[in-house]
Order: sequence, then structure tokens, then C-alpha cells
Amino acid sequence: MNFLLEHWYLVLAALTSGGLLLWPSLSRGGGPGRVSTAEAVTLINREKAVLIDVSEPAEYAAAHALNAKNIPFGSLEGGAKGLPANKALPVLVMCPTGARAGRAVAKLKKLGYEKASVVIGGLAAWRDAQLPVEKSAA
Repeated sequence: MNFLLEHWYLVLAALTSGGLLLWPSLSRGGGPGRVSTAEAVTLINREKAVLIDVSEPAEYAAAHALNAKNIPFGSLEGGAKGLPANKALPVLVMCPTGARAGRAVAKLKKLGYEKASVVIGGLAAWRDAQLPVEKSAA
């Protein structure tokens, strides 16, 4: 205990460096309601998660994740067509950048989809992870 009191500056330096090492993983990390692209693929493969793209139809037609269902953000209000009937299934939400997806997850949770999560980084992160993307007719 004397050592800690006499060398408080060393303890402070150790705590600061530890905090700085953890900061990137905490600020970027998943957390509740947020999943990385790798976690999204795992949920799709293991738990039959449903991937929903809340982009507008023109954005969705330009590019979207393979097998993602398009339900525009504005259509989520009253429980849009295309949402899974089983509300216990994980629902993964994405948009081009991930900005709208967070608000969409909040709406989905109000509708009873407790396992709704944002795919961090949206379609941009999906592409960066070299996951399949497709285009469709507008």
C-alpha cells in the first residue's frame, strides 16, 4: 500500500495507458443493439437472422447486401410488410452508412422486436468486409 501512495504518478500513468488501449474497442465496439459485419454473418448463419435494409427504393436498387429485404425507413411505423412474423428472431438493420438504421432499430424495438440490431457502418462496412452485394431493378 505504501508503494501505491508513494508512487501515485506510476499508478496514474498505468491507468491512463490502459484506458487509452481500451478506448478504440469501446468506442467502435458493438454493445447492445449494435453488431459488426462478422457478427451479422454469424447471426444470419446460426440464428436465421433477418437482414433488413431501410434505404429508399432507389438506394436499395443501386446496391444492397445479398438477400436483404428492403423496407424503407418511413414504412416501419405501422409494422411494415416484410418484417418477420416471429418477433423472437434477430433482426439486423442496415442502410448505406448506418445513420438511419439506429432510428429504425428504435422503432422496431417499440414494435416488439427485442433482438433488433444495427449493422455497424451499414452497407459501406459490408462492402469493406468484402461481403456479397447485389443490384436490382429500380
